[in-house]
Amino acid sequence: MDKAQLELIKGYVAKAYLKLEVAGELFARQHYDDAVSRAYYAAYHAAQAALLTEGQQAETHRGAVTLFGLLLVKSGKLPRECGRILANLKDDRESGDYEALSFIDQVTAERSIAEAHRFCDAIPSYLVQSGYLPSTEK
Repeated sequence: MDKAQLELIKGYVAKAYLKLEVAGELFARQHYDDAVSRAYYAAYHAAQAALLTEGQQAETHRGAVTLFGLLLVKSGKLPRECGRILANLKDDRESGDYEALSFIDQVTAERSIAEAHRFCDAIPSYLVQSGYLPSTEK
């Protein structure tokens, strides 16, 4: 892996944690739809970091979920829960962003943020175990 790709991986991981922080701030302000959206984007950016280790970069959100499932979950590199979380967060984000009467409430937002944290923590662990990041990176 070249230096530019490694920097891109690090950038995606950093962006993922920034989105998680913003999701928490939006949740605290009771902006649940937007909190779920940022939680999804945290997972999406973390997924893009992991996909780069496979020489892939998704062009669409559906593509990210599909490639992540095929290359990282089905291969056993990451647990099935990660694939489920990414897909569920995508669906919830689409409901919150596009539906006039979204089902996103405090409980859904809180669950989404917790799942995004688990997802985003799993990716740097995978990247460290795989040798893509030193153990101090996150």
